Amino acid sequence: MAARAYWQGQIRLALVSIPVEIYSATRAGASIAFNQIHEPSGKRIKYEKVAPGIGPVDPEEIVKGFQYEKGKYVLLNDEEIEGVKLESKKTLELTQFVDQSEIDAIYYDKPYYVVPADDLAEEAFIVLHEALRRQKKIGLGQLALRGREYVVSLKPCGRGMVLETLRYSDEVNKAVSYFRDIPDTKPEEDLLDLATTLIEKKSAKFDASDYHDRYVDALKELIERKRKGKTIEADEEPAAQSRGSNVVDLMAALKRSLEKGGKAAANDGDDEPAPTKTRAAKPAAAKKAAAKPAARKPAARKRAAG
Repeated sequence: MAARAYWQGQIRLALVSIPVEIYSATRAGASIAFNQIHEPSGKRIKYEKVAPGIGPVDPEEIVKGFQYEKGKYVLLNDEEIEGVKLESKKTLELTQFVDQSEIDAIYYDKPYYVVPADDLAEEAFIVLHEALRRQKKIGLGQLALRGREYVVSLKPCGRGMVLETLRYSDEVNKAVSYFRDIPDTKPEEDLLDLATTLIEKKSAKFDASDYHDRYVDALKELIERKRKGKTIEADEEPAAQSRGSNVVDLMAALKRSLEKGGKAAANDGDDEPAPTKTRAAKPAAAKKAAAKPAARKPAARKRAAG
């Protein structure tokens, strides 16, 4: 395999050890890199590493330091940091197994491909892979990578496996802090039916190649036009949608979205909001729904999963 392994070690399950290698499963996407430029001269801004009272310093004289008190540091070199003994630097011990649906997606961080390190490791690797697949389980353990220890998950993927680093609980903001003010109310059935139909019409199998970074494309076009000396005119921002839309406007918007073959009406900037009279179904219910905000009692708060 041409790529360089990100980590080499072993997966351990009880008394079974499986030598493996992991490789980054992702790579940086297309992006536009900008430099800082001194506009009057057109010169690029440069940065130097300097020490107060000394000036520029040799990179070989720079070490890591932990500030334990203002202006006072414990100095550590790379060899001392690498010498920290931690079993998980070379061994991923699977200590727990959970259902694939049990881990919330918000905890997943970065994926890596896992392959057997050599021919001798293949049999045990395949056995573990198939056992996880049949049980529909994910293995959990801890692994030290590049300066910190992660909780990681292990699951089958094709003929190999995928290891994903997970965020610790204190790295995830509690959802209740953001969701507590959302009322615990039920939508009207006719509105829900229209929204469900719209979702069904736009449902399809996911294909990552269907999407690309349109912002990068637009920046490239802007740069090319400016390089050729063309005049650049900033486009006006689309007018913000009124926050005062009521349930009748929502019904009209959902209906118009379905009439457009499932294409969201928000994508058509030339269209005006549908008049409220376009709602034909359940006029009495609409009138009752429009009057709800004034008479509604404070809604019970739905406790969001943390």
